[in-house]
Amino acid sequence: MVVLIVDGYNMIGAWEELQKLKDSDIGQARDRLIELMAEYQAFSGHRVIIVFDAYYVRGIASKMKAYNVEIIFTKEKETADECIEKLVKQVKDIRTQVYVATSDYAEQRTIFASGALRKSARELGMEIKNIKKEIDTTIKDHHKQKVHTKLTLDDETLRKFEKWRRGKL
Repeated sequence: MVVLIVDGYNMIGAWEELQKLKDSDIGQARDRLIELMAEYQAFSGHRVIIVFDAYYVRGIASKMKAYNVEIIFTKEKETADECIEKLVKQVKDIRTQVYVATSDYAEQRTIFASGALRKSARELGMEIKNIKKEIDTTIKDHHKQKVHTKLTLDDETLRKFEKWRRGKL
């Protein structure tokens, strides 16, 4: 099993699209990061955990799940780095490879010592762009394929059957 732990605000600060959103509304930047990581999770099948520290969101620690992505907001006095280090120790075992997505050099050194590997914000961003391209290509290829049936039907009949199938008659 592969687990990817993402330093949420580190990605927001590193990716241009999310930086622009952050300038107007930090909530939108968080939501967009969650959407991007949900696509990543759906495509890769990896477990994805995003950690946001309490710097921008004051209050008690909370955990939630959206789109099959785990989202953690740390306690008020806890940094994302501290939370990530604890998570690495919790999920790392002989069957699990843990990656931490962060461009924080000090954090990278710490997670290496815990047995996890790192992905920089740049690397993860490129991986997400490649996944999007692959998805787009797959969708285009799917649309190009014509349904093959054993019966030869004219286009009008096929359109009628499609309407019936979708319940639009």
